Amino acid sequence: MNRGVRCRSGGRPIPGKDSSMDTVISKDGSVIAFERTGSGPPLVLVDGALCSRDFGPMPALAKRLANDFTVYCYDRRGRGGSTDAQPYAAVHEIEDIAALIEHAGGEAFLYGVSSGAALALRAAAVELPIRKVAVFEPPWEIDRLPAIPMDVHRARLNALLDAGRRGDAVKYFMRDMVGLRGFTATVMLAAMRLSPVWRKLEAVAHTLPYETGILGDGILPREMLASIGIPVLAMAGGKSPEALQEPARVIAESCRTAQARTLPGQTHNASADAIAPELIAFFRA
Repeated sequence: MNRGVRCRSGGRPIPGKDSSMDTVISKDGSVIAFERTGSGPPLVLVDGALCSRDFGPMPALAKRLANDFTVYCYDRRGRGGSTDAQPYAAVHEIEDIAALIEHAGGEAFLYGVSSGAALALRAAAVELPIRKVAVFEPPWEIDRLPAIPMDVHRARLNALLDAGRRGDAVKYFMRDMVGLRGFTATVMLAAMRLSPVWRKLEAVAHTLPYETGILGDGILPREMLASIGIPVLAMAGGKSPEALQEPARVIAESCRTAQARTLPGQTHNASADAIAPELIAFFRA
């Protein structure tokens, strides 16, 4: 089904958007846009929902890491300068990472945040040439299905997108999947809808169903994690809800090569200043 424009250029990287933008071709023919900064061993950064190489936490983090690594900050498929192909499958996102790693020289470190953390761990589990993988708060449940099944979330998001209600799809994701509720959340969402940020979110709303594919049934996949043989760093913020802190501990329990780390004072929107030293220490050890 056609859910509207897949990226602002109508299926090709945006000419002149950024002179430092480069592209690779993924296995299914999709064009994946990225920026490369810094010097040193290659490190690929994997965004969570709604974010891209020019919006979200990765641009600031890339700058903090550029003295130690050659940092690859890319647009996940369907966002910014990257195209995608239908039907969607999570394996294609793993193939996108594989294409970036091949371009980077055939081996790289990997860091993912939120649903991008789940994607990074899935890439490590299929034995891509990843030296080490670090993740921050993958939003999996522990040994229980989510209150609303992932296939229901996907169907509801698709229905809103098919009706052209991109803003409502973003609102649904934030309220019913992320869990932003209550008076403060209502005020925050109302303010966001009046800001230029909301247009950025609406522009990539069609990729929100993809997040359900990355998370599977929503339960932390212990068996998959146990198969990972490379070093893993699983991080969480000390001020995040317990539901977001728990996966880091369980990943460390499930994967023999994993360690858990809690970052004091941080939430799900952890600062680059808090994340960068942890990544530098882990990857360079």
